[in-house]
Amino acid sequence: MSVSQDEDDRIERAVQSSFLGGLPPEATRRLIADAVLVDVPAGGVVYRDEDAPRAGLVVAGLVRVYLSSVEGRQLTVRYARPGATLGAPTAIGGPVAVGAQAVTDSALLMFSATALRTLAMEDARVAWPLAEEVTRLLYGVLDAFAGTAFGSVRQRLARHLLDLATARQRDSLLVAEVNQQALADAVGTAREVVARTLHDLRAAGLIRTSRKGIVLLDPERIEAVASSGEL
Repeated sequence: MSVSQDEDDRIERAVQSSFLGGLPPEATRRLIADAVLVDVPAGGVVYRDEDAPRAGLVVAGLVRVYLSSVEGRQLTVRYARPGATLGAPTAIGGPVAVGAQAVTDSALLMFSATALRTLAMEDARVAWPLAEEVTRLLYGVLDAFAGTAFGSVRQRLARHLLDLATARQRDSLLVAEVNQQALADAVGTAREVVARTLHDLRAAGLIRTSRKGIVLLDPERIEAVASSGEL
């Protein structure tokens, strides 16, 4: 893998902030020796649910992992930031029908899920951190669904706006084509509460309204609001 010094520094920071940073150095070197750094523009597909199992590390940007129904509907499973891994469970359980899409311009270090599986089977010092990573991913998905069901109005609204906009994303412009009453129905609150919450998000510079709908100006901060409820 040949990259510039700046890219190498970004990769190193991402590796050290991920579970890969806790592996034996020789295992990490083996894993990323044949890895490929891929730049994916906002709205671009990292991989689809029908693709062969792939694993990766988010180096920059924000990536959405989603399930698809046979009718083409999508359900966001998680949002991945720099230092987050993609596809780690496939090293243990094999293929799973999820896709991944860049929400913002992103860079990912793609490596072999098979190589990760082989390393884990050879060395318990790799197997245990991998098991911990899969557990963290599971807990993260549970937290996301709990936030959708039990989070504050601000959290639920931010998450719903992201999910609506990214499901139809084609480029860097993210627009949730929805009105206030539909948002109120979706998150289980009154239209007046939605209006106040949208006002707060607008005042914070996270959204603006247009004839097409609600434009998401800073998806990474909106995802943080969806996670924490804090502006």
